[in-house]
Amino acid sequence: MTAMIIGAHLSIGKGYPAAARQAVSLQLDGFQYFTRNPRGGAVRALPESEVQEFRHVVETLGLKANLAHLPYTVNMGSDDPRLQDFAVMVVRQDIERASALGTPFLVAHPGHFGQAGVEAGLMQVANTIRMALEGAPTDSVFCLEVMAGQGREIGGRLEELAAIMSLVGDKAEVGVCLDSAHLFAAGWDVRNHAGIDELIETIDATFGWERVKVMHLNDSKVPLGSRRDRHELIGQGEIGLDGIKAIVNHPYLRQLPMYLETPVNGDYKRYQQEAQLVRELVRG
Repeated sequence: MTAMIIGAHLSIGKGYPAAARQAVSLQLDGFQYFTRNPRGGAVRALPESEVQEFRHVVETLGLKANLAHLPYTVNMGSDDPRLQDFAVMVVRQDIERASALGTPFLVAHPGHFGQAGVEAGLMQVANTIRMALEGAPTDSVFCLEVMAGQGREIGGRLEELAAIMSLVGDKAEVGVCLDSAHLFAAGWDVRNHAGIDELIETIDATFGWERVKVMHLNDSKVPLGSRRDRHELIGQGEIGLDGIKAIVNHPYLRQLPMYLETPVNGDYKRYQQEAQLVRELVRG
């Protein structure tokens, strides 16, 4: 049986090589990072020396899979032309950065639809992806994240992701990132294998299981179907320890690289403890 890959979201404030070394010190198999300040600001220059050092550290220390995350300031579904242009620019810059760093996946929230409605929002997300990825490096897969579906958020329904991928067509490869807390809040009961089986069957019928590349592993602070995005520490939320155990032992889900995004509030030692807890939940 293939060993599970478990990582966590770390800061790159001290540089990419330092983050990679920290991941190893926390006994993680990989890590997720924001390519820039998630709340705004320009992206800092990335010296070639830092790129090469990062790649060397990842290879020599044996990190298995890393994951880049688009900043929250990007709204690919906006009907504001300025925000549309900004989204295209950031997606393009970040897929190029992920490629340079050897990061196999770049995850993005689809965004929120505007006054024109959800259908127009889906079309705009697809347009952003097509324009941003045209001629871009293809060694990092751009992944849309499944969302909780709060308010005007796009991606709370699997059919919305399928529609976006259909509109993008063969212009770019688009993958999917699952999130246990988002799925639970969107109404998918992932606390047992029957509920997970139903989810996977629906995914396969909607856009194909082969699109699913990675997963965020989080407990949920809010109840099933609440349509709110509130992460909780592993085993301390509404999904609970038995639910997390069902997720990490499911034959399909356990094949995905999983990344913790739980509210450790900068205490990354908690990630080490949670990763160890998850490994203990996995049947040998």
